[in-house]
Amino acid sequence: MELSPKTKIDDLLSSYPFLLRFFLAKSPKYKLLQSPVSRKTVGKVASLAQVASIGGLPIDQLLSEIATEIRENTGEEVTAGQGNDGKGEPTRRDEVGVRGAAPEDRKARQEILKGIIMDLHNGEDMEILKQRFHDLAKDVAPSEIAAMEQGLIEGGMPESEIKRLCDVHVQVFQESLESGAVPSTPPGHPVHTFMLENRAAEEVTREISQILDKAADLGEEEFFRQYQGELVQLMERLADIDLHYLRKENQLFPLLEKYNVTGPSQVMWALHDDIRDAIKTARGELAASQGHEALNTIRYVVKSIVDMIYKEENILFPMAMETLSGTDWQKVGRGESEIGYAWIVPEQGGAAEETVSPALKKSAEGSVSLDLTTGQLTPEQVNLILTHLPVEVSFVDENDEVRYYSQVEHKIFPRSPGVIGRKVQNCHPPASLDKVQKIIAEFRSGKKDVADFWIEKKDRFIYIRYFAVRDDSGAYRGTLEVVQDATAVRGLTGQQRLLDWE
Repeated sequence: MELSPKTKIDDLLSSYPFLLRFFLAKSPKYKLLQSPVSRKTVGKVASLAQVASIGGLPIDQLLSEIATEIRENTGEEVTAGQGNDGKGEPTRRDEVGVRGAAPEDRKARQEILKGIIMDLHNGEDMEILKQRFHDLAKDVAPSEIAAMEQGLIEGGMPESEIKRLCDVHVQVFQESLESGAVPSTPPGHPVHTFMLENRAAEEVTREISQILDKAADLGEEEFFRQYQGELVQLMERLADIDLHYLRKENQLFPLLEKYNVTGPSQVMWALHDDIRDAIKTARGELAASQGHEALNTIRYVVKSIVDMIYKEENILFPMAMETLSGTDWQKVGRGESEIGYAWIVPEQGGAAEETVSPALKKSAEGSVSLDLTTGQLTPEQVNLILTHLPVEVSFVDENDEVRYYSQVEHKIFPRSPGVIGRKVQNCHPPASLDKVQKIIAEFRSGKKDVADFWIEKKDRFIYIRYFAVRDDSGAYRGTLEVVQDATAVRGLTGQQRLLDWE
């Protein structure tokens, strides 16, 4: 056998298992080789040059000592290649920590990152993992963090577990992430607008934190006597962060998904929902004067929002800037104003200025008409009818892609053009995904044709119906969603036969 600086540690240990004792005696840093997960991940990509670096050993010395150990245990003659190129310069190591590295290096780094997180998942000490990250994969790019999360989900780790570990594994990578540049974008660019909102969110959370700091010096009853009203107002302001998250979910995530970047929408959306639920809970606890519970919930909300800002600006936004083109950012910008903005008025310019053109225009010969089952309508008439119905209509085709929603003036559920062409499974928060999947599966199989739901939303009674759409042959062609504010209808009694416009 011939050893070289490029020999992979897992190949070596697979051929000569007794070398594990050799490495453990050399340095306590080699304890990671005892982990089966590390052997399958880090061991597959870590070269002896990297192993020597981790242990603080000269590569030539390590190669010579390994060769001697193999000869003494097996009698096999082993040659050790030089750790230099013959010109006095060290041989180039497989550098797994360089941004913009070759594809094979990125793949190697992905395996290292997944191995670190798997060990974190299995309870390995945080400081040990931070050191391993520093030794093996420093200067990791934000896009690789997102790809690592996505790879773990695809490998079977539940999204809920990724979410649980999200804050912890960001801590592991924190030093590397903070060494990167915060995205710089022109006014009007979606990222510029998101970051303006983050500054506004930080101001609100700072005001809340300053009030919470006073709780330690006052009894709970006195604290709430003085500050309950102010906290109620601040939590009401903080609830506007929902608009920030809605734009991420409906405008940014769909474009990332087109590049097969699905990790953020799976993990971050779930975290958004946790924050939304916590804000709602905190407001309820404040209203009910549940002082102790309210303080704990508000502290959780503040920390969660601050942590989300960190993830956005150090992982999501830099990764999105690496991934999306200028045309993509124009698409992200479309429809943002329909959802709205949290606390700020966006600056003008940048990628968000392009407007959406009509999907259909009149031909040079005259108006276009559609032949329908009973009659003919122009596209303009079809659009007017759909937007004047007393319900909101959405259509998902047989490929589970959103094809249409009616652009009514006052939407019950926020929608924007970014949703068009998106998989419907990605248009719902993880908590409700199982219901969506079940409805579509039952419709597609022909077992069901209708699914009904009703909820109360801000004192309104909302009736939601899903209908299987089938062609004349009975083949499934999609799902129609109809949403109605049925508050007034629900309250009708008796009869009204005369016109009453008073």
